[in-house]
Amino acid sequence: MQVILREDVDNLGKIGDLVKVKDGYARNFLVPTKKAIEATPKNVKAMEHAKKMVSDRIRTLKKTASADADRIKSLAITIKAKVGEEGKLFGSVTTMDIADAMQAQGVAIDKRKIMLEEPIKRTGDYTVPVKLHTDVVADLKVSV
Repeated sequence: MQVILREDVDNLGKIGDLVKVKDGYARNFLVPTKKAIEATPKNVKAMEHAKKMVSDRIRTLKKTASADADRIKSLAITIKAKVGEEGKLFGSVTTMDIADAMQAQGVAIDKRKIMLEEPIKRTGDYTVPVKLHTDVVADLKVSV
C-alpha cells in the first residue's frame, strides 16, 4: 500500500514523502496515529499543491530576507555608552541595545536574530552577524 507521510517517521521517510509500506503497517499504525494518509489520486494532488505553496512561501521569505540583508549591510550603528579607564564600558552592549539602535534608524529586527556571541564590553568597531533566514546572514557594523 502506498501512503503519504504527514510527519517524519524514523526509518521510513520525511513529511510529504510518498512511500510504499505493508498493508497492516499502514492500516494498524500509520493511518490511525495520523502519521500518514492513503495515497489516493486526490490526496497525492493535494499534497503536491501544498508542497508547491510552501516552496513559494519560502522563496518569497528568502527574497524579503535578502532585501533586508542589503539594507542592514549598508547600516552603520553607533551606540553611546559610559566608558571607564582603558576603554572598558560600565555595563555592556547587548542584542537588545543593538536592536533598539536599529529601530531608531528605521530597521525593525527581533533581538533574537542578532547573533552576538557575548555582550560587547569594550569600545571599538565590531561586525555583528544578523541571521534573517536560515540561508541569509547579514553583517552589521557597530561602533561603541
